[in-house]
Amino acid sequence: MLESLNIIRWQDILDILIVAFIIYQLMAIIRGTRSVQMVLGLIVVGLVYFMASILDLVTVQWLFRTFLSSLLLIIIIVFQHDIRRALTQVGKSPFQRSTGMAEKDLDEIIRAVFYLAKRRIGALIVIERETGLREFIESGFKLDANLSKELLISIFMPVSPLHDGGVIIYKGRIQTAGCIMPLSENPYISKRFGTRHRAAIGLSEETDAVVIVVSEETQEISLVQHGALTAMHDELTLTNTLRTIFLPKNSSGTRWKHWVGKS
Repeated sequence: MLESLNIIRWQDILDILIVAFIIYQLMAIIRGTRSVQMVLGLIVVGLVYFMASILDLVTVQWLFRTFLSSLLLIIIIVFQHDIRRALTQVGKSPFQRSTGMAEKDLDEIIRAVFYLAKRRIGALIVIERETGLREFIESGFKLDANLSKELLISIFMPVSPLHDGGVIIYKGRIQTAGCIMPLSENPYISKRFGTRHRAAIGLSEETDAVVIVVSEETQEISLVQHGALTAMHDELTLTNTLRTIFLPKNSSGTRWKHWVGKS
């Protein structure tokens, strides 16, 4: 026993830790998606092939051997969205990039979404962060306008030709409106959520963008990030959440000013 322990090198320990970390990250990426069922399906296929080898089932072995010979191609096709998301996470800079969002910009967004919610007007607002959203920006109508409550409200008014799509904001400017977002294929999303919420979750699954959704049916305001949807029950909750994300160094100071302004 002691001799075997002496054989273990520090490189072996590092090797095991790296593999364990990779497996953990892969599990975190596919958790809560339909990819979990696909992984279980591949495990079942592997177990059947193993049992066929033990029982010497020649035909079954040939069938599964033919299937497994194309396993790499199958994995790439089946898990293409998860692979793209994983590579995006790996390619992120370890240093937080400034999004250029000032406190006044966040206040304009907050005022706009609560105005829209009170009047049962749906909205989908995307705040770009480190992951570029060029492919989604090109699907809409370029504005490159100063961010303001009035402009956001006018975009999402039912009479506006841009109200059905999403708005993308970057560095305090409305880059584009009427954008088409990818719908999430997560089977665990509640049936009460419509296309707008599925689009918000779908975009957040593929990028690190922060998405704010206003429901025209329920008047609910939700913040979506990394595939998770969180209800924002009041203005203070949304304010603190956005400031924690975009103004982490000044979150305590801005929160104090917010409380002073309320009093």
